[in-house]
Amino acid sequence: MAVTPTQFARTTRTSANWSDAKRRVLAAYREWIRAAPEIQTMYSVPFPVATIRTRMRQEFERHRFVNKLPVVDVLLMQNNAEYQETMNFWKQTTHVMSYFKTENFRASKLPSDFMSGFLEGRN
Repeated sequence: MAVTPTQFARTTRTSANWSDAKRRVLAAYREWIRAAPEIQTMYSVPFPVATIRTRMRQEFERHRFVNKLPVVDVLLMQNNAEYQETMNFWKQTTHVMSYFKTENFRASKLPSDFMSGFLEGRN
């Protein structure tokens, strides 16, 4: 699959009013939700698609109560850049996995202290 850098590029623009900003935010949210299965396969994310979509929603919900239109525009610009970098495979798996700190899949495997790790044969 050839990477076309401009395939996911968006022009930088400002929202005319709140309804325009809402429309742009919902369009960005839908893009991310639709891309979740592809992101899972591209980056070999060891979580189900539902978990990835939940994490995407949490990121959007984090900025839900922003009440300044220029701030929403900046967040949309950052969103477009993040989406382009993710879909063009310009990130590494560790960058994508950094969004899943709460779903840390390695924490249960780590020993609680040195002696238990030593007895398990860990280096």
